Amino acid sequence: KHGRLPKILIPIHFAGQSCDMKAIRQLADKYGFSIIEDASHAIGGRYLDKPVGSCSYADIAVFSFHPVKIITTAEGGMAMTNNAELAEKMRALRSHGITRDERHMTHAPEGDWYYQQVDLGFNYRLTDIQAALGFSQMQRLDDYVSQRHNIRKNYDQLLADLPVISPWQHVDCYSALHLYPIQISDESGVGRKQVFDSLRAANIGVNVHYIPVPTQPYYQSMAIAASDFSNALSYYQRAISLPMYATLSQEQQEIVVDTLKKALQ
Repeated sequence: KHGRLPKILIPIHFAGQSCDMKAIRQLADKYGFSIIEDASHAIGGRYLDKPVGSCSYADIAVFSFHPVKIITTAEGGMAMTNNAELAEKMRALRSHGITRDERHMTHAPEGDWYYQQVDLGFNYRLTDIQAALGFSQMQRLDDYVSQRHNIRKNYDQLLADLPVISPWQHVDCYSALHLYPIQISDESGVGRKQVFDSLRAANIGVNVHYIPVPTQPYYQSMAIAASDFSNALSYYQRAISLPMYATLSQEQQEIVVDTLKKALQ
């Protein structure tokens, strides 16, 4: 509308559910921007019956293996692409911009030891120990996500009569359910902080995901008005993430919801 378009758009698959990537790809094709999908929450999820991360609609998809994610390598992550040129570029950038591929050198190698730094890269290599941990966890990924779906169904039933808004699931998606964020309904008459403090006081590890980026000092210093993002602010003021992990028992869920019910009263 104003003649200002991004070079790259980064859709974020919040809580494990994919964005509408098909529609976003259509916009990318129309307006000429690239797509990096942030799938940090969505490993093991699906969109239109394809695994999230298959890059059917994105140029690059990134995953996080931070300790709180569905599977972990203790730290680090992974970038996926179907574009050979981008893959080659990322391999070089993750290791100081160095290549041993003669095709990308300015002249023939001087011997088997030879390499060239062709770009200013980074030290972003995953260690072998971290990779081994991640590989072992990958074998359990489908089971982890399946168990999270059982937990979600149980939460949905337990919360049905409470003044809270449960996470919405799109019919085109099979969410990885990294998080289970509820919103405290306005009709409850109880503030989010009061509910949060009550749950924490009962040793229930709730959290808030996330504080909207435009409210952060770094972005406010750029004269970005948080008020331009009314939906994000409205969500943030009511959001609490209930415990969600593959080994969460039904008994533990019932304790969480009973404590929540008391806090809402």
